[in-house]
Amino acid sequence: MTENKKNVKIVVLGDIGHSPRMANHAVSLAEKGNIVDIIGYGDSDPANSLKLAPNIYYHYLTPCPRISFKLLNYILKTIWTSINLLFLLIITRKADMVLVQNPPAIPALYMAWFYCKCIGSELIIDWHNYAHTIMAMSVGENSPLVSITRKVESAIGKRADYNFCVSRAMQKDLYEKWQIRTEVLYDRPAEAFVPVTLENKHNLFLRLCKLKGFELFGDSSNENFTVFTHILSNNQISLKEDRPAFIVSSTSWTEDEDFSIFINALQDYEDHWQNGNQIKLPNLIVAITGKGPLKEFYCKDIEDRKWEHIRVVTPWLDIADYPSFIGSADIGVSLHTSSSGLDLPMKVVDLFGVLVPVLAYNFKALNELVVNEKNGYVFSNQQELSALIQNWFERFLTMKM
Repeated sequence: MTENKKNVKIVVLGDIGHSPRMANHAVSLAEKGNIVDIIGYGDSDPANSLKLAPNIYYHYLTPCPRISFKLLNYILKTIWTSINLLFLLIITRKADMVLVQNPPAIPALYMAWFYCKCIGSELIIDWHNYAHTIMAMSVGENSPLVSITRKVESAIGKRADYNFCVSRAMQKDLYEKWQIRTEVLYDRPAEAFVPVTLENKHNLFLRLCKLKGFELFGDSSNENFTVFTHILSNNQISLKEDRPAFIVSSTSWTEDEDFSIFINALQDYEDHWQNGNQIKLPNLIVAITGKGPLKEFYCKDIEDRKWEHIRVVTPWLDIADYPSFIGSADIGVSLHTSSSGLDLPMKVVDLFGVLVPVLAYNFKALNELVVNEKNGYVFSNQQELSALIQNWFERFLTMKM
């Protein structure tokens, strides 16, 4: 792919700034001298690694207007995006190859295939998951839309010049189900995901606490302190002895992540306090990042519980702050279960990059990424997650620096 410099188009059909795997592809290709045109949505600013890489050009899709009727909205969005995507494919420089992520399959796969067929480009599909299994979670397995999407994935996948995917479990499934041969390309954390120093942590929360929604990270007694850190008489930054513990979790607030498991585990933590248990646990700050359709539902549930020892925030972070933010946590929790059971959570990869311990919900392919009690901890229900959190923070008071 990289022996000769080529023109490559990358089709995301998602927010470019929040598509780390495709961004990594773009940077890797560009650094080897290829010219890369990325087609996607510009909802957020791309990561610095993407902005600073040479030979990368952005072409933004126009969001489709929404209408209230679900089926009509889906039809309108499909037609709108198909025309918009085909237009950008045509007007941008001719590509030697087109790399498209799946999902979404419609209209990305067939439009990319049509373009490649017309001009003789190579089509490469990066299988992150199955679009039809994601769709089945919202419209039901027997919906005609699911059947159509499954057929599109199968047909275009077989016609692609190259396919690669995120796990060996998916590689096996693609071949057994559709006879599609793939190579496995595991996710790796981007360059920005490195361990966070205490100074960086202090400066991050000192800045964030002045922003709306982040006030709880400040210290009302001293504007130069944070809820976690203070400055000693010798001007050294130190962790507070009475600081709260900090948990992070990232989510798209969709059906494939049952956040009630996490919320109920937090309720168990609060009950531990309220029941006067002799084993002392620290207060908690829990940050759940991301956007999605079920966010309002779960936030209402959390608000109604009126916890005294747990404070929950649901921030939308700047791309540049996200690595340091999650790297400042004591532990990270992943509720990702995968609609197919075959993809692997990028959020766990990010936590590995910043060296934050991971508690991950168990599913079919997870053991390719997280090995229980070796590089993380695995749970299968609320009770197991509750025990992991409480056991971890029983040691918290003795681990303080």
